[in-house]
Amino acid sequence: MPQLNPAPWFLIMAFSWLIFLTLIPPKVLAHTFPNEPTTQSAETLKTEPWNWPWH
Repeated sequence: MPQLNPAPWFLIMAFSWLIFLTLIPPKVLAHTFPNEPTTQSAETLKTEPWNWPWH
């Protein structure tokens, strides 16, 4: 069975990973977010506990 011979397939896998790792990360990192994140205010909000009617 030729599928069990790793000689041609390992080289194909290694070259395909090399191509993926050199082409895809710059394309993904080139994306920009439409809304830049804003800093949160320093004031802390007062939280109220929920009064759940547990039965």
